[in-house]
Amino acid sequence: MNAFITGFGIGLSLILAIGAQNAFLLKQGLRREHVFAVCLVCVVSDAVLISFGVMGFGAVIALHPWVAPVMRYAGSAFLIWYGAKSFYAAFRSGAVLLPGDMPAASRRKTVATALALTWLNPHVYVDTVLLIGSISTQFIGRQAAFAGGAVTASALFFFSLGYGAALLRPLFAKPLSWRILELVIGLTMWSIAVGLLV
Repeated sequence: MNAFITGFGIGLSLILAIGAQNAFLLKQGLRREHVFAVCLVCVVSDAVLISFGVMGFGAVIALHPWVAPVMRYAGSAFLIWYGAKSFYAAFRSGAVLLPGDMPAASRRKTVATALALTWLNPHVYVDTVLLIGSISTQFIGRQAAFAGGAVTASALFFFSLGYGAALLRPLFAKPLSWRILELVIGLTMWSIAVGLLV
């Protein structure tokens, strides 16, 4: 139980930071568009990465140092593109930004974006594979419980964010709120990209 609670606390503390994945999920939750699919992608991806970290996948990455820069540049390029897309959406006409008037993206495109924001973001690997993986070494013989706690925190957070976003819909009934959200998302994506490149 101690390993599970520690894993839960560490997993939750790492995931609370506003990042590309969380910003995208918040936006989908506000639009009530493919929320379950995006939450599921985030949770399953975290579960896979946490499992790799606990099983020692960090050592595999250490053996192949070329993987780190490739991930960094690919992730940065994607985040710059997605941030530019958010800035473009923020400066479009106000009517287009109303939730009811936004064109719905297909489930396939939405899931592909969620996958890219997850798997092309090197910060996800640092948090799940390296940090959680290294901390799990304190729980020899109880790594599964530790990983279970971290995955539970991930599931709780993502589903709460995705479906809890609906509570903010009255605030986002105005186009200005959507403009501000898109600007925040764009700035978040670009700041992460700059951090990766620098």
